[in-house]
Amino acid sequence: MLLRIAAALVVLLVAFPASAHPHVFVTVKTDILFSPDGKIEGVRHAWTFDEFYSAFALQGLGTDGKLPTRAELQPLAKINVESMGEFGFFTIAKAAGKTLEFEAPKDYWLDAAADKSVTQHFTLPLKEPASAAKAFVVMVYDPTYFVSFDFDEATPIGLVGAPKGCSAKVSKPPPLLAAESKTLSESFFSGLSPGDGYGIKLASRILVACP
Repeated sequence: MLLRIAAALVVLLVAFPASAHPHVFVTVKTDILFSPDGKIEGVRHAWTFDEFYSAFALQGLGTDGKLPTRAELQPLAKINVESMGEFGFFTIAKAAGKTLEFEAPKDYWLDAAADKSVTQHFTLPLKEPASAAKAFVVMVYDPTYFVSFDFDEATPIGLVGAPKGCSAKVSKPPPLLAAESKTLSESFFSGLSPGDGYGIKLASRILVACP
């Protein structure tokens, strides 16, 4: 399962041992997309991968020392979004406490920055637009904590087309209990995942509110 999650994110062309826990770091920027009538119609992600995983994603791509173009990276971007579907795109959205469903991703691509970091862009439309008049929450996390998703410190959230008076903030999770921290630390040294319950305990939340 861990290998498949890794493949879903970067489609590495090497096979890690079954017990490996390399731990991937992803910096997340998320736009909340509003329809003309003021409802939330989807989310748009930009996920920037850490140096190690970015290097694997770029391996063999580009020519004459130049970074690969978006067109050259597009096949990889397509495989990524198609593979992530099995894991719900690592994205949970709730409105008034009810979990919402997403359509298939669209407007997806990969790009490589001058520092050789790779960013996956994609949009997840909601199957049914949701009102933000009541609590609207988005979480991005891997339940097994094989991958660590953290929102960008400077610009974590954007509100696109939002009605006047809407606001958004990132709410960080409470600290782990001592026993939970011990289990998490042991998982890194043993090379194993700490288990399915850890991702959500360490996940930040985007909270959106509109008048």
